[in-house]
Amino acid sequence: MLGTALVAAGIVVGVVAVAASIWRPIRDARREARFVRAGQQFHLQRERLEARFLKLAGESGKPRGLRWADCEFDDSVVYARNRNTGDLSAFVGVTIAFEAIEGGGMEEVEAVSNLRAATAVFQYERGNWTTHGRAMFNLNPSQAIAFYQGLVEPVGERAARRAF
Repeated sequence: MLGTALVAAGIVVGVVAVAASIWRPIRDARREARFVRAGQQFHLQRERLEARFLKLAGESGKPRGLRWADCEFDDSVVYARNRNTGDLSAFVGVTIAFEAIEGGGMEEVEAVSNLRAATAVFQYERGNWTTHGRAMFNLNPSQAIAFYQGLVEPVGERAARRAF
């Protein structure tokens, strides 16, 4: 009787150990497949996403007294995952040109015409890419991820290469 209980307990422990050992690779493979699909979607929707970013950023009123005149997007994309939720974000370097708004107090500032470097932020929410028009000024995409290293982590290069 005691021997049967020990054998049954051993079997249960063995099954749990096997399940635990295969769970992580399965979870990682599913996560990587999700990232590849998301990267492909971002690539296909990029023109629309960039236009949406520019519209929302221009409507934000930031920086105060300036109008978004032009925004040039870099070709490369850096992806990151939220450490708590697993949500994906895409970071794209941008070069922005501003114009002074009449009466906005910036007409006399010479630096208004200087091009500004920033990072455009895009989010993958409920299976769709979107943007809130958020620009992180004076940071390239890698610096933006490093700035938020406690919140986000870069997504693997291997999956990024396979996405395209």
